[in-house]
Amino acid sequence: MVELNYTIKINATKRKIWAVLWEDQTFREWANLIDEGTYMKGELKEGGEVEFISTVNGYGVTSFVERFIPEEFVSLKHLADTQEYGKDHREKEWTGGSESYRLSEVEGLTELTLIMDVPDDLENYFNGVYPSVLNSIKALSERN
Repeated sequence: MVELNYTIKINATKRKIWAVLWEDQTFREWANLIDEGTYMKGELKEGGEVEFISTVNGYGVTSFVERFIPEEFVSLKHLADTQEYGKDHREKEWTGGSESYRLSEVEGLTELTLIMDVPDDLENYFNGVYPSVLNSIKALSERN
């Protein structure tokens, strides 16, 4: 795995950006750019588990919520790669990796920082797609 870091400044409150990141409808909008049809199953709370699953191919990942501070920070540890909409395990491409989202105020704007582990062979893909993902989160957050 390789660790990737992304940051974007957004002209919106932490509350608004947090909602865009984790409310079902807006989550699906930006996550769709990463893997078509992706949705989140489960409750995002510290000590809990959530699943990120594609409606297109049924592949996903089950993640443990290591740390959860609403409107500020969430850290996920990927426990298992799944298929068949979470009913079965598949190759361990993401298992063991982590992902975190941090919101902080910087110069009157809110800065979103995303740090994630990705499989080595997907580094170029994520570096190509994540600028669009961040711009989507920014556009959704700044929309009135």
